[in-house]
Parts: sequence; structure tokens; C-alpha cells
Amino acid sequence: MIASIRTPAYSIHFNEEAYTALNTHLMDAGYSKIFILVDENTHEHCLAQFMGNIEGEHDFEIIEIESGEVNKNIHTCTQVWEVLSELDADRKSLMINLGGGVVTDLGGFVASAYKRGIAFINVPTTLLSMVDASVGGKTGVDLGSLKNQIGFINQPVMVLVVSNFLKTLNQRQLNSGFAEMLKHGLIQSEPYWNELKEIDTYEGLDALIHRSVIIKNEVVLEDPTEQHLRKILNYGHTLGHAVESYFLDNPDRELLLHGEAIAIGMVLEAWLSHQLEGLTETVLGDIKTTFIERYGKIEFSQGEITAILELLKYDKKNSHGNINFVLLKSIGVPSIDVRIDTELLRKAFAYYML
Repeated sequence: MIASIRTPAYSIHFNEEAYTALNTHLMDAGYSKIFILVDENTHEHCLAQFMGNIEGEHDFEIIEIESGEVNKNIHTCTQVWEVLSELDADRKSLMINLGGGVVTDLGGFVASAYKRGIAFINVPTTLLSMVDASVGGKTGVDLGSLKNQIGFINQPVMVLVVSNFLKTLNQRQLNSGFAEMLKHGLIQSEPYWNELKEIDTYEGLDALIHRSVIIKNEVVLEDPTEQHLRKILNYGHTLGHAVESYFLDNPDRELLLHGEAIAIGMVLEAWLSHQLEGLTETVLGDIKTTFIERYGKIEFSQGEITAILELLKYDKKNSHGNINFVLLKSIGVPSIDVRIDTELLRKAFAYYML
């Protein structure tokens, strides 16, 4: 059995223990009504399994939203708030968010704002959301194509990580989540990075998921409001989010999954780390090879690079008009709040496309 992980506000429970903890809580809490937020994919592939493990009699309502990052916006929130109101949700209601990062981010935000806050539980069903959205209490939505511009840091009652849900995912979705695990190795643990980069099948990931959650939890424990250390979790995300936003807003380009965009960002920011923070050429080559072999390579025109760099000004980590990057001195030794000249950013794209 995989041990639960305790954060200052809640616990993350795994597999069988997840359902045990949930059933105990539901029996004791006395919620007036329980709402389960799903998208069409988790409604079809995950809901029956989840409901089949709930014990006792409870008053459930299912709310379905459309899947995908394009629907992670305030309009979708308004629709959910209206349904909650129509179904007489009160301040003693509970929202269970059953889905990937879009469902858990948006559902947490909806719950945090409805009637100034109702309780919520996150049940991440994708590898990405298990290792990323399970820790830290970040909730929120996008503003147009700009990632995560609106939201709160607010903690769930608990998080339930059930690895059996990973069987519902295709290879591309699993790859996307694995990028965040690779990031955890790069920012915190060279042995973990070396172990992960040799993984060629996504079977039996339980122990590695647990390790990634521990790494993120240790960082968040030291810096819950992202004033200093927690910023290291943004490695690859400054440029990666800009790439993701550009593809989200340009119908001529196939949408990139979050992890696919972050993989690009990690290669770009590794090259910047080599230029500015002393990351060795050997390690840089290792990082590039690892990500290109697993995620492939995307070509960018100069016009696209200009548009992507323009999006950096909207990055939520910016302060006083400065764009701040997380770079690597070496694997496991990150550096925060690094400012970078635009011309150097262009050269990073040139290196990526070599």
C-alpha cells in the first residue's frame, strides 16, 4: 500500500486508501448535497468506476463540462455556477472534481468562489493532474488564450490519486503528464531524472507518481504562496506556457497538450541555463536528447517566435514589468528570477530547432 502524503491543509490518498478515506469523510461530514464535476471523457470512462467505490446513501448530482483547455474559462465557470444555483447548492454542499487538470483547476475555482466558498475534493484522472494539480491548492482559469490568469490558491478537503484511471488515457496524454515528472527530476533530483529518462513504458507508475508528489509537496511546504522556492516548479513553464498559449490561439496549428509545450520550454530554458548559469554542455545535450526523442520536434517560423515572445509579458510570474525565468545551474540545482535578453531567447529557439 502506498502511504498517504500529508500537506498542511489536507492529505493525498492513493488507490484503495483513497476510497477508504473518502467514504469515511462522507459519512462524517454531513454534506447537504454532493456535486461531481466531470467532462465528457471522465463521464464515460471514470464516473461509473468512481461511483462504484462510494459507500452509503448520498445525494449526488453530476455536472458535465466540455473537455479541453479551450473550455477552461470564465464562461464555463458561469455555466457551472448557474447549474449549482438551479440545483439548490448551499454552503454545506461538496464539489468533487473528477478529471484532468482542466476539471480540477476549474472545479476548484468554481467551488472557491460559489457562495464565497464551498468544500471541494479533487480526483485527478490524468497523469499530469496526478503529479501536478494534486499539490499546492492552485485553482483557476485562462483569460482568452492566456494561461491561468484568473484564480485563487485554495486548498481542497483531500485529493484522491487512483492510478487505475490511467488505463483510460492514450499514449499522448501519458506523455504529457510524464513531462512534469521529468521536470521534478531536473529541479530536485538527478537520480530521479536518470531513472525517469530510461522509462519506456507507462505501466506500474505508482511508486514514481508517489515520488513526484512528494517532491512537489516538499517544495510547496517551504513556500506555500510562491514567494521564493516554489517558483522552481515553473522551470520550462515561462516559455512553455507562451508556446501553449500561441498554439491555443492559432487555429492553423494543432493544439499542444500542456506537457508537450512544457517539454519544448524545458529544452529552451536548458539552453539558456547553459548560457547564463553554467549548465554543462553534456547535461544540456542530455536534456535536449531526452525530450526530443520522447516528444519530437516542432518547427517555428521567425514570425511565430516573435508572437510567442510577445506573450511572455502576460506570464503570471512577472514582477515590476520584468519577465523572470527559472534556470538550472545543474540538475537538482535551480536558479530563480533570472532576466533574459530577447535576442538570447531567439537563439534558444534556434538551438531547439537544430
